Amino acid sequence: MTSPLDTAAPLRIAVLSAWHVHAEEYGRAAIDHPGTELVAVWDDDAPRGQELAERLGVPFEADLEALLAREDLDGVTVTTATSDHDEVLGKAIAAGKHVFTEKLLSPTVEGCDVLVEAAGAAGVALTVSLPRLSHGYCVALREVLGAGTLGRLTYSRVRLAHNGSLANWLPERFYDATEALGGAFSDLAAHPVYLTQLILGEDVQVAGATYTDMTGRGVEDNAVVTVTSADGAIGVVETGFVTPASPFTIEVLGTEGSLIYGFEEDEQGAVMRVNAGDGFQRVDVPADAPAPFDLWVEAIRTGEPTTENLRRARALTALVVAANDRAHA
Repeated sequence: MTSPLDTAAPLRIAVLSAWHVHAEEYGRAAIDHPGTELVAVWDDDAPRGQELAERLGVPFEADLEALLAREDLDGVTVTTATSDHDEVLGKAIAAGKHVFTEKLLSPTVEGCDVLVEAAGAAGVALTVSLPRLSHGYCVALREVLGAGTLGRLTYSRVRLAHNGSLANWLPERFYDATEALGGAFSDLAAHPVYLTQLILGEDVQVAGATYTDMTGRGVEDNAVVTVTSADGAIGVVETGFVTPASPFTIEVLGTEGSLIYGFEEDEQGAVMRVNAGDGFQRVDVPADAPAPFDLWVEAIRTGEPTTENLRRARALTALVVAANDRAHA
């Protein structure tokens, strides 16, 4: 459990690295949140970090150790290369700074355990960005699953893809197999992975992994992974960087009903429907629950760790590592 802080004073936050495409997003979250303020940006690539610092309107700090030693710094958002997470998160935790990090938490399950244990021992709030778990459709999905409306689950399919490789808007470093731990599956597939684990359980096992490299960058830009649950259900995780118009979709089938989301839209956005024997009926999608950044700030304030978030982050890492191993075996 972390130590609660004075709720009157804003938490002072720094961005650690502009490597990831979400670096600016998390920096702006610190600017926009009423309980936080952004005070600095660090990057081991000085020009890249300086550019982000200018966009965010804060100073650039070239010395990570000096930044982490500042007494007026409460926490950091980490958007380094995934391969650097163990080192950078470890340094931040050792310095007593609260940490909000882009997924994956660590390149390995063992690394996840080391970081979580270190954060607990240091009284540091550690939270991983798993944003789709807080979206309204996921709130509705949890309610349907919790009610047992679908019966015994038999199948799920979650697809999330975009055209980052076709349209060339992803930075080239996203195709560095060492820094990014691979391609589309280690990055974008994280979201359908943790949603699949929400549906079928965190203990699902990888049954097969098919990766292809359609744009010739040396890592997968098109991927499908199948998993199985202890109860015999099959899950399909689909992702890629080579699809211009691919809707984000969820499909869950059970012995007593079916749920689909994202296959149609109306003026309110993507539609969720459930068929429990009387045809597909629309399910109201509620407002989003608090975002991971908000949960992190609350954990810092209250001293209560984001336990579910960290458990799911560990399970996510385990499945991605297993899928990469299977694809490259």
